Amino acid sequence: MNEKVLKVLEFTKIREELKKYAITKSAKEMIMDLKPYDSMYDVVEHLQETNEALNVLMKKGNPPFEGLYDVKEGIVRAEKGGVLNTATLLRIGNMLRAARRTSEFLTRKDEEESYRILEDIAVGIVILKNIENSIFNAILSEEEISDKASSTLYGIRKSLKEKNSSVREKVNAIVRSNSQYLQDNLYTMRGDRYVIPVKAEYKSQVPGLVHDQSSTGATLFIEPMSLVHLNNEIKELKLKERAEIERILEELSSLIYGSIISINNNFKILVELDFIFAKAKYGSHMGGTMPLVNNEGIIDLINARHPLIHIDKVVSSDIYLGREFNSLIITGPNTGGKTVTLKTTGLIELMGLSGLLIPAMYNSSISFFKEIYADIGDEQSIEQSLSTFSSHMKNIVNIMKNADEESFVLFDELGAGTDPTEGSALAISILENLRKRGCRILATTHYSELKGYALRTERVENASVEFNVETLSPTYRLLIGVPGKSNAFEISKRLGLSDYLIKEAREIISSESLQFEDLIQSLQDKSIKAEKDARDAAVLKNEAKILKEKYKEKLDRIETVRENAYAEARRESKQILNNAKEEADEILKNMRDIERMGISSDARRKLEQERAKLRSKMGDAESHLQKKVEDIKGEELDEVKLGMDAFLPSLNQKVVILSKPDSKGMVQVEAGIMKINVKLNNLRKVTQTKEEKKVKKREAKLNIKAVATSVDLRGMDSEEACYTADKYLDDAYVAGLGEVTLVHGKGTGVLRKAINEMLRKHPHVKKHRLGEYGEGGNGVTVVILK
Repeated sequence: MNEKVLKVLEFTKIREELKKYAITKSAKEMIMDLKPYDSMYDVVEHLQETNEALNVLMKKGNPPFEGLYDVKEGIVRAEKGGVLNTATLLRIGNMLRAARRTSEFLTRKDEEESYRILEDIAVGIVILKNIENSIFNAILSEEEISDKASSTLYGIRKSLKEKNSSVREKVNAIVRSNSQYLQDNLYTMRGDRYVIPVKAEYKSQVPGLVHDQSSTGATLFIEPMSLVHLNNEIKELKLKERAEIERILEELSSLIYGSIISINNNFKILVELDFIFAKAKYGSHMGGTMPLVNNEGIIDLINARHPLIHIDKVVSSDIYLGREFNSLIITGPNTGGKTVTLKTTGLIELMGLSGLLIPAMYNSSISFFKEIYADIGDEQSIEQSLSTFSSHMKNIVNIMKNADEESFVLFDELGAGTDPTEGSALAISILENLRKRGCRILATTHYSELKGYALRTERVENASVEFNVETLSPTYRLLIGVPGKSNAFEISKRLGLSDYLIKEAREIISSESLQFEDLIQSLQDKSIKAEKDARDAAVLKNEAKILKEKYKEKLDRIETVRENAYAEARRESKQILNNAKEEADEILKNMRDIERMGISSDARRKLEQERAKLRSKMGDAESHLQKKVEDIKGEELDEVKLGMDAFLPSLNQKVVILSKPDSKGMVQVEAGIMKINVKLNNLRKVTQTKEEKKVKKREAKLNIKAVATSVDLRGMDSEEACYTADKYLDDAYVAGLGEVTLVHGKGTGVLRKAINEMLRKHPHVKKHRLGEYGEGGNGVTVVILK
């Protein structure tokens, strides 16, 4: 992609905005090198990775990059075998910890959603816990080595403390005994050695080594001879301490050198993830979405916005070309938004082709282009003695040399800056030549001739920016299919120009031109209405599609449940009959045995008992089977009321009765979004489970409404936040919520402290804790209710 178009369409400003969301210097360098990718596969993959990162941010929170530094220079030094200082070692340790935590953060749990690209990137991270632990055990801060770094260092520092304690005791004794010779009754340090401030005239009274004197010369800083030996011992211990620290640093550097390939690889992966999540954070900030990508030259942007215009001021537009037409000619008044529309389209294309989310609605489409060319703005060059027209034409000449069917070309005020007749003819010639090459073209113009060219030329379409004559201001909305009207007479009249002047001007213009302008106005009004109707219809169609899919899934689930219920009933019924048959066979066998015994009075009595037993078993089996059937069918309706609930066994679903029975015994019912006619005798009474009755009774009693699972307290002072949180906890407790979240932000910690103090005494709170990774960290408090 040529660098000129990145500057003209202000993609360089997008990169500057994107840099603010990166942590490491290396990731920021990647952002400054970002430009459209060379293949459609790369575009789709990088868009997908950005979208995955956005989903991770929304569902799991920020990745654990805390403490991550750019350690590229330290790694290069370690690769060459150099000894690293404490700051560099500590930063490498922090980087390794961030790598380990990020790997754990992106490792998918069984119940979590898959993030294919991010997981593939993170799988390359090598966990080096031993090196990480070695660094953090040895180094406390960028300036301090831990006493536990080695046993030798611990012994040296212990001896140092003891020596320093002895020296301080001795020097305090010296100060007390020589107080009459001192400027102040205290000791001080000069070059790591203990000295006392002696008045210059008494220097012979305090034998020792002079290390320094005051600026006036009145005070000498003398190391008493009795301290020289102890000071020397302290000096030796400090030299040993420094040598041991250097040995520890060398040992840690050697440890890093041994795993330098894995460490370097971990750092590169973190930089790449930093780059990806920076794209996602920027996309989230501007409300971006992932576009669909095609290689057919189709651009379809829904509610597209210019990303560099503030969200409160920007006006969105639907911009599309590539299906019914390949060239779009935009006309309209100055300051109406033509150039902004041009830049919005080109910039969104550049963003999408660079793997960035775009400021447009879901299901927007961009096309893969190998090159995007733009001739926008006043490029008059005093240095090269070029006029505006000459500068534009020089740029256009370059475009005409290189543009082909895989190019997207943007022209702002094509042919302007010269004679209108010649300029419009030249513009039409350029547009027609590029159209025949198969280029996708978006151009703005003031020339009426180009409106006619668009009307009579195949696959070329007119568009305009809407202008409100009543308020004399543009609405900045793009209207595709209608050429723009100049509105010069209306604007002049509103501004106070005399009617007779406007009348004379109208007489000068031919009647055909006036009729054409009036036709444009009529088309514009109709187009606005048609566009609104189409937009409303599209929204309703989408909602209907979602409802259809939802209820189709629900119906399929109901069918499955019903089939399972019937199958279970059939299985149980078969088992009941089998059991009854086996018992009947056993009874008959007993009866035959009795008959063989002879027909005595006792035998007859036993026979009758067995027959009664058989009748009882068969009756029980039949009764149990009938009960199973009734369980499935339910009780028939005693009465029919409009709006009452009933159960339809054939759908295994509750329905609402909409009509009285007709002469054939048919009633109309509503099942979800469907209205169907069924026989009255097929409907059954609705039976509620104990749990449903209990819930319904509780809801009716409390008349509760839905309560959110979290409350945002940010921006409030402590008193207001505590009051809001207390009221929210009451509502949540009444609603039966078990766990809720109070969002107070991190800030200075004052609000968090006040909230936590209130929670300790709250009657509804069982326990509370700060949020974990993925929940908001220290910026939220999670409350478990009683």
